[in-house]
Amino acid sequence: MKILMLHNHYQHRGGENAVFEAESALLAAHGHAVETVTFSNDDIQTPWQKAMAGVKGLYNPTSASILAQKIKAFQPDVLHLHNFFPVASPSVLYTARRMGVPTVVTLHNYRLICPKALLYRDGEVCERCVDKVLPLDGVRFQCYRNSGLQTTAVGLMTGVHKMLGTWQNQVNQYIALSQFAKNRLLDSSLNVPADKITVKPNFVTDPGVPEGIERQPYFLFVGRLSEEKAIDILVAAFQQTGLPLKIVGGGPLDHIVQAAATSHPNIQPLGPKSKEVVLDLMRQTQALVLPSICYEGCPMTILEAFSVGTPVIASNLGGPAVMVKDGETGLLVTPNHVNDLAQASQQVASDSEGQATMGQQARRTYEALYTPEANYQQLMAIYYQVQEAFVK
Repeated sequence: MKILMLHNHYQHRGGENAVFEAESALLAAHGHAVETVTFSNDDIQTPWQKAMAGVKGLYNPTSASILAQKIKAFQPDVLHLHNFFPVASPSVLYTARRMGVPTVVTLHNYRLICPKALLYRDGEVCERCVDKVLPLDGVRFQCYRNSGLQTTAVGLMTGVHKMLGTWQNQVNQYIALSQFAKNRLLDSSLNVPADKITVKPNFVTDPGVPEGIERQPYFLFVGRLSEEKAIDILVAAFQQTGLPLKIVGGGPLDHIVQAAATSHPNIQPLGPKSKEVVLDLMRQTQALVLPSICYEGCPMTILEAFSVGTPVIASNLGGPAVMVKDGETGLLVTPNHVNDLAQASQQVASDSEGQATMGQQARRTYEALYTPEANYQQLMAIYYQVQEAFVK
């Protein structure tokens, strides 16, 4: 099969980039002809460029032309889009339809129903715009980059195309990263039928579980040090317990972590680390801790932890609440609750047998759901489905 992968890169590399690259490589490794077409937000810097990006976010003829040339040269059987905001724009969907190429769109976030894409504002989950065609509350609160103008541009892109029926008629199949995400998208102004959204999680390469590695007496957080990741709750819980905590990552709340480490030596900030180092830390930790207070999708860190047989302590919220089976592959805690997180950490630390059992089940869950081969089979089923339906 000939598969064209499209992605609009953000100014800062994130999980979507990794998934785009991993899926492209996976398909190529299975012998498919895979080509990519990419766009970038790097050129959106000046006020004028931001204004033009807002206008072209509705329909960018330049992006449409670039895709049309690629389709003409490559003649793909399917176009798989990971992000088209804002440079690629929905124009690429119309181009693919006009040229007879079925489309699959992976929804990595909630952009189509929330200008900020996170369903999160002012320290808590926010669903004010979920059922609105135009996200007027999002504009009022300047949810996208703290800018009323830029939020208006995002809201017009999503809202106008809801009115035009773009999301219903120009996309053949959506991929949601979890059942939670699918349910939230179905109960929204996106207004697409249930059979048009397939749940397919992300995957990670199998690192193997080498023999002889002993668990060390520490817990691990890996991620961006930002408000929605509940960094303040994380450090407060481990200040309370005194249990060792290693924190990998950087971000705007780094100062909170540094201050906590100064007063509580059990908290150890490590800064950003390579994937190899992170996996080594995961192999040895007692549990990965993910106390997010936003609707996470399918966090790669959970998949990585499961792949090395490490249980996860996560908030009972969003995708992680579906991925982590409470008492089986980890523990679920009340979001934004210091004592609950502290108690869960103490439970894991004091029960080595239970910790080992949850780790073994986490590994089995990875082998069943999150391997490259499992992902490949799911992807191909989706591609064949849209091909068949498109021909009809």
